[in-house]
Amino acid sequence: MSTQIDSLRTERLILRTWRDADLEPFSSLNADPAVMEFMPHPLARRESDDFAARCRAHFAEHGFGRWAVEIPGVAPFIGFVGLSKVFFDAPFTPCIEVAWRLGRDYWGKGYATEAARASLQDGFGRLGLEEVCSFTVPANSRSRAVMERLGMTRNPDEDFDHPLLAPGHPLRRHVLYRIRSSA
Repeated sequence: MSTQIDSLRTERLILRTWRDADLEPFSSLNADPAVMEFMPHPLARRESDDFAARCRAHFAEHGFGRWAVEIPGVAPFIGFVGLSKVFFDAPFTPCIEVAWRLGRDYWGKGYATEAARASLQDGFGRLGLEEVCSFTVPANSRSRAVMERLGMTRNPDEDFDHPLLAPGHPLRRHVLYRIRSSA
């Protein structure tokens, strides 16, 4: 495994390891019904803190993960973007996922795409990954647009029912996107 790093920089953003000061704004983001529209439910403070703890643990164990994202001089925390192992069984697992969740004030500015692109470059470069996937519900047009801007492609034959959601759940059906290393 390659050397762990503490941050990535893009033209406008810093992707960095999590700080305790991120927990309060992360909780507010996770409690926002618009941000959580395509998740099973908004998160209570404890659930949000547990999610952040899992992000930190993933970095400690694997040397990569979902970064806390900041805009230098503007906002110390706007959400997360990064790579993580997928821990459920599906026809396409095991795999590494690129994912993002940003506060509503930061939508539509290209931040998710910029940070996800940096995460993919790190994954294909430093980590030597061959492929990364991403998935969401079909109605999540904003995230699907990010996936497509990243050059990810979808094969409709690979769409799947998320195994962690009960049959009949309105968010169970997911679309799968993939991107391969160009190296």
